Amino acid sequence: MGDHRDLPADLRRALAEAARVPRLLITSDFDGTLAPIVNNPADARPLNDAAETLVALSERPGTATALISGRALEVLRELSGMPTTVHLVGSHGAEFDSGFAHPIDQTLLDTIATELTAIAEARPGVTVELKPASVALHVRNAAPTDAEAALAQAHRSAQAWDAQLTEGKAVLEFAVITTDKGEAIDILRDEHQASAVIYFGDDVTDEKAFRRLRDGDVGVKVGPGESLAGYRVDEPEDVAAALDYLLELRKAR
Repeated sequence: MGDHRDLPADLRRALAEAARVPRLLITSDFDGTLAPIVNNPADARPLNDAAETLVALSERPGTATALISGRALEVLRELSGMPTTVHLVGSHGAEFDSGFAHPIDQTLLDTIATELTAIAEARPGVTVELKPASVALHVRNAAPTDAEAALAQAHRSAQAWDAQLTEGKAVLEFAVITTDKGEAIDILRDEHQASAVIYFGDDVTDEKAFRRLRDGDVGVKVGPGESLAGYRVDEPEDVAAALDYLLELRKAR
């Protein structure tokens, strides 16, 4: 784990300010944020230090923690290894432990799954991930020409679907319910009556979470690329360091 003293000075100040509030909600994406990106999605695991610190934070008074991921909830639970003290939200905010945020159109979901599977079968390295409320087309392990062709074909097919399209890094996801990580932030904020929210994320889907943050909240972008987040770090090890700093601050309250 990196040393939190190596974090950008402006981020340290913002975290210290947020950590003073009576009720703090600390939220994070999973892949590329708490867990390094890997070629095989099933191999993703959180950094040990980051995971342990997030759990320790969840046990502090007035402190709630959550992972908000594009992963299906059951997959997120398995890969993250998180106890029940850490809240898990899957499918970009669609799946909470208490159930789905909105009703599901199963017929449309089946149609999308069938068509995306046909696209993937014709392109080596292209895979389909079936989730309870969405279907994702992954092209990370495909040759550039196959990846581009698969994404273009999926875009064309989607014109006939009344589905919410989310574009991530080397992935297109089609959801049959309308929700996003920003809505999940609002739901968790209200549920825990949080005075401030901290969110760590690395992907374009995390921008919807950053957009919902308010004065006194802290948004941290992990890695390169344009972002609405007010602060930036380089890699998941920096997220681990930031969580460690927050734990130190919450213990000192």
